[in-house]
Amino acid sequence: MMIKYVKKKSDLIQIVTFVANSPVMIDTNANVLLIYTGGTIGMVENPESGALEPFNFSHLRSNMPEIKRLNFNVETYLFDPPFDSSDVSIAIWRHMVNVIEVNYERYDGFVILHGTDTMAYTASVLSFMLENLTKPVILTGSQLPIGKLRTDGKENLITALEIAADKDEKGGAVVPELCIYMQKLLMRGNRTTKVNADHFSAFRSPNYPCLAEAGLDIRYNNSSILQPETELPVRFNYELDRNMVVLKLFPGISREVVRAHLTIPGVRGVVLETYGTGNSPINPWFMELVRDAVERRVVVVNVTQCLYGSVMMHRYENGQRLEKIGVISGHDITTEAALGKLMALFGKGCTPEEVKQLMQYSLRGELTVKG
Repeated sequence: MMIKYVKKKSDLIQIVTFVANSPVMIDTNANVLLIYTGGTIGMVENPESGALEPFNFSHLRSNMPEIKRLNFNVETYLFDPPFDSSDVSIAIWRHMVNVIEVNYERYDGFVILHGTDTMAYTASVLSFMLENLTKPVILTGSQLPIGKLRTDGKENLITALEIAADKDEKGGAVVPELCIYMQKLLMRGNRTTKVNADHFSAFRSPNYPCLAEAGLDIRYNNSSILQPETELPVRFNYELDRNMVVLKLFPGISREVVRAHLTIPGVRGVVLETYGTGNSPINPWFMELVRDAVERRVVVVNVTQCLYGSVMMHRYENGQRLEKIGVISGHDITTEAALGKLMALFGKGCTPEEVKQLMQYSLRGELTVKG
């Protein structure tokens, strides 16, 4: 797919108790940019094969007359052609960031329509590409196409647009961070993972409270929302390093499989998916291969395979051995966020030593460091 860049204008978890909020309002003068990339929400069924295929935005708009009833301005940017989220790439992520950067001063918020299959990956990596956001960027989509009678797409889209337009009593964005909104829940993007392939409640934020819950009203969990550092500018980071590997351990994994992952030419970062609180086999050959990778300055991040909980390598001997040979803890970070963070940090030119240090601290609210 050809990617066209827009010229810059300068040349130009569960639900926790939601506390009472300070007054929130939808600004009737708000401008929200709806970025349509594709996904199930805008797909139609091929009459010959029965398969769902991307379609153009006019199909979506014709099935969503509700957008015209919103009391704020919604404008659209279309990816042409739209893409299946299974085909998302670094080039497409850069394109998304470019669209947001070029239009950042013109709009109060951004909603990205995206396929659900890789939505958590896109949300995670964009959270590191968009630094110190002061406005909401919300990804949403659906499990059923918008033209289906029981579609979940209408509520997801309308509520995401309303959240993007919401302002606090001082006129600032209520949620100035990158989020996913699906099935009544607003979640921090880099804390979210897809947990169900065919239910409407497809996403969860297992280790961090949801930022808002939509019912009769939208109830915000203000204490959990990331606030920007107002003295710092918004930064748009385009460079990502693709030389990363995800290695998921399983009982009976062979030396050849581990070696193949850890010795890929040019590999710089490894997300090591371990058991429980960060445990792995202690076979001599396994430890030797991991130690060799660390000594070659490959950053190996320990991430638990469990949906809930955190890596605590000091708890068991197996985890302690990983820690001793230089594997670093990912704490409660998701695989998607660990991967996106590694890509972004190496893309910015950080050294392996700097990456090892930064991977253990929260940069965008992506992890919680526990004692």
